[in-house]
Amino acid sequence: MIGPSEPKSSTPISKRLTRRHFIESAIGAAVVAGVGASARAAAANEIFMMTATDLSAAIRNKKLSCREVMNAYLGHIDRVNPQFNAIVTRVDRETLLKQADSADTDLAKGVVHGWMHGFPHAVKDLAFTKGIRTTLGSPVFENYTPTVDAIFVERLKSNGAIIVGKTNTPELGLGSQTYNAIFGVTRNAYDPSKTAGGSSGGASVSLALRMQPVADGSDFAGSLRNPAGWNNIYGLRPSVGRVPFGPTAEVFMQSIGYEGPMARNPADLVMLLSVMAGYDRRTPLSLTEPASTFAAPLNRDVAGIRIGWLGDLNGIPMETGMLDFCLGALRRLESAGCKIEPATLGVSRDVIWKSFVTLRQGFLAGALAPLYKDPAKQSLFKPEAAWEIEGGMRLSAVDLYAASIQRSAVYQAFDRLFEQFDFLALPSAQVFPFSADVHWPKEVAGVAMDSYHRWMEIVAGPSLAGLPTIAVPAGFGPGGLPSGIQVIGPSQKDFSVIQLAHAYEQVSSQATARLPGALTK
Repeated sequence: MIGPSEPKSSTPISKRLTRRHFIESAIGAAVVAGVGASARAAAANEIFMMTATDLSAAIRNKKLSCREVMNAYLGHIDRVNPQFNAIVTRVDRETLLKQADSADTDLAKGVVHGWMHGFPHAVKDLAFTKGIRTTLGSPVFENYTPTVDAIFVERLKSNGAIIVGKTNTPELGLGSQTYNAIFGVTRNAYDPSKTAGGSSGGASVSLALRMQPVADGSDFAGSLRNPAGWNNIYGLRPSVGRVPFGPTAEVFMQSIGYEGPMARNPADLVMLLSVMAGYDRRTPLSLTEPASTFAAPLNRDVAGIRIGWLGDLNGIPMETGMLDFCLGALRRLESAGCKIEPATLGVSRDVIWKSFVTLRQGFLAGALAPLYKDPAKQSLFKPEAAWEIEGGMRLSAVDLYAASIQRSAVYQAFDRLFEQFDFLALPSAQVFPFSADVHWPKEVAGVAMDSYHRWMEIVAGPSLAGLPTIAVPAGFGPGGLPSGIQVIGPSQKDFSVIQLAHAYEQVSSQATARLPGALTK
């Protein structure tokens, strides 16, 4: 079946759809000249450097074969991944090439499965992939191979994606530094001595380094936002229910952590969202808005749009230079006619944090306490996971209800601000990328951090509120390292948030266009 129509590209169709002719002529000329190997490398480079939208068009119009695309990406992964450790479980090459050949056979018959037809795709290692090991980054699940796919993985496959493996994540997705005892640490795309962020660290780095055209991630405490900012890409935490989470035994409490798309530009991101989003009867709280909503043109006149800058959210510690850096980046939208004004949320940061920690611990204890109580498995959990589970086991039903009341107050505070502003904005992290050898910062701006995730407190409010929030790249800070901005929209206004990100991209391309060094050597 044919997927949703694609957004218009700024590149003329005649240029976008003749790459195979260029590749074939380049290889042919080089072979005659006796330099075939270098030409083949140049041809592969031309493929994996394409935007996902242009790649999809080239495949659909048979300017590139799925086998060519798969070979180009696998060769690039082999060259780049060992230094950065972003893709940690690989499907064998022959199996993938057979799947690519099958996708080409379908194309020859006029069958296009969707926008992702023939795309190599690596799934975050928290999401189930049928027949492919899924460790959750935890020794507890080191040898687990699911018999089912996550709902969004089902959708990727039915849309034509070919699953090449998994992307690295912290143990159980806990923490915004991607390391675990099974696969080790994932390194920042722009400086391999620094952290990639997390928990979608492997996804972000593989995307920034062009090891896959688009990426999926998930987010409870900034996991689609922090690593996106730190790797100079876009990551969307959608509205509650936008991307169905499952299949899972519990279908009603999954309302803080969920999955979403990552991409190098908003046009690619919105197309991936159109694949992942949509109602599924197995998840009764999933939204019914059709996928076609996200295939509409992104262009929008943003003149007069009011954006409330929440800054440090009433005193959250920030690394020196971060606030000025992020506000300066946000102000680029003023050239498009947006109005940037200071805003105050009207609920204390202590209320936000207490609710966040209580609900997170309660959820994790509910999900993991049976395993944790097994003496043979308890020692396999990292200290941060043990802290979460043990804290949750001490909570009462009254504690959880009180935290839900606090969470409701956070949503209501955001909602009141949307009577005054069209969008709100915050930094996507409190610090710039730190050493990959450090598990988490013990202090920020001289203030001691009392937990492994307190240094990411800035993301907790939008998480609790369940609002669509996109991380956009702010560029490169005072020390030359990337970070980002969270742009927050009203409930279920996901498309409007992506439209604003698209407008931001138009005025920010000069500041964010820098490629990782591994792609320029």
